[in-house]
Amino acid sequence: MTLANTTSTPHARRRSALAARLGTQPALIAAGAARPRNYTANTYPFRASSHVLYLFGADVAERDGFAFYDGAAWALYLPRRDPDDALWEGPRPSFAEIAESTGCAVHGLSELDRALRGRDVATLPAPDLETCETLSRWLGRDVRPRRFTAADEALAEAMIALRLHHDDAAVSELRLAAMATDAAHRAGMRATRPGLRESSVRAAMEAEIIARDLTVAYGSIVTTHGEVLHNEQHHRPLGERDMILADVGAESPGGWAGDVTRAWPVAGRFSTAQRELYEVVLAAQRQAIEAVRPGVRYRDIHLLAGRALATGLCDLGLLRGDPAELHADGVVASFFPHGVGHLLGLDVHDMEDLGDRAGYAPGRSRDPAPGMRYLRLDRDLAPGMALTIEPGIYFIPAVLEDPALDARTGGRIDRARAAAFVAAGARGIRVEDDLLVTADGHEVLSAAVPKTVAAVEAAMQG
Repeated sequence: MTLANTTSTPHARRRSALAARLGTQPALIAAGAARPRNYTANTYPFRASSHVLYLFGADVAERDGFAFYDGAAWALYLPRRDPDDALWEGPRPSFAEIAESTGCAVHGLSELDRALRGRDVATLPAPDLETCETLSRWLGRDVRPRRFTAADEALAEAMIALRLHHDDAAVSELRLAAMATDAAHRAGMRATRPGLRESSVRAAMEAEIIARDLTVAYGSIVTTHGEVLHNEQHHRPLGERDMILADVGAESPGGWAGDVTRAWPVAGRFSTAQRELYEVVLAAQRQAIEAVRPGVRYRDIHLLAGRALATGLCDLGLLRGDPAELHADGVVASFFPHGVGHLLGLDVHDMEDLGDRAGYAPGRSRDPAPGMRYLRLDRDLAPGMALTIEPGIYFIPAVLEDPALDARTGGRIDRARAAAFVAAGARGIRVEDDLLVTADGHEVLSAAVPKTVAAVEAAMQG
């Protein structure tokens, strides 16, 4: 098995850029291990850490491997080949082939200890304890998720500075993921009809992704109960009056994510109530998307979306009062509790393994107020950044049936009106697209996915 020479590829340029920021500070980044599903030999498909994928690519990012910058050059430390590996896994590139393709030295994992000995080495704590324990053994210090030394923080900030702004190769991968995601959503719309199960729609959507030799970027949400934000269940039958919320995204060969949400009526045509609520969400999303351009603070886009939803909810009779006050007082958060979006890249919530330091600019922190506490991004937008815009309206029983709701909202929510929308099957509606910030505005990477009422209904008719 041979690899193309990649010494001048985007991965090599990224390694050089990170090395320039680190100077002589050594850094060790783990690719991670295969995760057992229920016993050791039955593992989930391996996916290397996004940081290693960013620097080296999927072809050479091997499980249990490490990328090491010694203060002057990059090297890979990989497990030695076992003669039985080819039996179970097929041929793999040799160390010499990997070294030729990357322009980096490749060593056996047993040699890593000597390379690290006596050095103050920075690392990026992994999101899982198993990898952190491995890093702890190699580095001789306690490494835990989101716990950073001063050197670790400097490495994290250097990585964030690079990964915040996507190069041309990354944008190509994001576009590829968006194309496959478009095909998946169209397939889901075509496959929907009363009497099937949510799982049938999910299968149709993921089949489009898998047929392209890709995988999903995260666990698919395909549900008639969209008010459960991260719903992992797909067993319910589809009723004539239901709406499906589908949050499904493809992952490109290099690991880059698509992340799109649409909602559509099981019957194939929006009822009056479903259309009214959907149009409110769509109008808020369009206003938010229009505001995306360099120099704009993302928090302001979130506030803009919230105010637009407040106006729409008042127009529908769900809220009573002045829209600006309803938004400022957190009443709208009863229906729109989450942030309007997040960073997008190699992680579907990009770099959240590093905590809020990726999503929040220095000096900014989360606001604990309702409707603000779940905002994942508060940076000033700049060209090359990728992000999502995803406002939604949800009728959450735990919120709307809370006896303390009226005291908290001043009785400004019309519960009977809310119940009518739930009866119409509109339990949760979210509209989400993937955007790239450009020099003079933005590009909607997922613009092809049907979104208007007319386009969705047409797509459902095949």
